Amino acid sequence: MEMELANHRPFEVVRQLAECNAVVVFSISGCCMCTVVKRLLFGLGVGPTVVELDHLSHPSADDIQAVLHHLLPHQPHPIPAVFVGGKFLGGLETLMSSHINGSLVPLLKQAGALWL
Repeated sequence: MEMELANHRPFEVVRQLAECNAVVVFSISGCCMCTVVKRLLFGLGVGPTVVELDHLSHPSADDIQAVLHHLLPHQPHPIPAVFVGGKFLGGLETLMSSHINGSLVPLLKQAGALWL
């Protein structure tokens, strides 16, 4: 993935990952909110593509975080960030509220992330 990031602008990398995978989670490995997002999705039977930004090179991770911050301008920390079906869903709060109000599972089914 490092090679891929070096050859593309950060916005294009984020867009391409979101479009080519049913569910994408941008995460930081030690972040408790990121852990909650991943556990919820795995618990529902979804196998998201997880991009651990702290495992990328420093400039690439910073550039991707800047793109995510642009998508979540009113939040001081744009991580975790969840994309479903090629579209930006949001962070932990949006994912949890979608789960609680019952709209998450149909969204995941529509994206092809859940079969049943």
